[in-house]
Amino acid sequence: MSDLQELYQSVILDHNRSPRNFGPLDGATGTADGKNPLCGDQVSVAVRLEGDRLDAVRFTGSGCAISKASASLMTAAVQGKTREEVESLFHRFHALVTGTLPPAEMTKEQLGQLIVFSGVSRYPIRVKCASLAWHTLRAALADDATTSAMPVTTE
Repeated sequence: MSDLQELYQSVILDHNRSPRNFGPLDGATGTADGKNPLCGDQVSVAVRLEGDRLDAVRFTGSGCAISKASASLMTAAVQGKTREEVESLFHRFHALVTGTLPPAEMTKEQLGQLIVFSGVSRYPIRVKCASLAWHTLRAALADDATTSAMPVTTE
């Protein structure tokens, strides 16, 4: 295993064991639940918006190491960003895990720690694990305090 792959694996295992931003969110303005019926991964994402900016984001759920680490790293990456910035990051991350991100954009400057998921594209079954929290985040951002959680299923 290369040093880079070993580092990536270490980051994913760390975020799986000690997820950041895990737990309920007081004062959430949007929530959504996501499930991957193929493997049983489940995630709930809660967001609190201040105007157009994501003031806080947290998640709960269970699943494989890729799924939980992705949710953890996602919450850290999107904190404080605008809806537009979150949407842009979603598209870059999705392109990364599906193997369609141009190599020039596959840099730590472009993706931060999310770069650890660059190897996911070699395992198509894991793409859904890595992207579940992201799809659920998008649904939570579309939600508002007057509606119930929106189910998201990645099949």
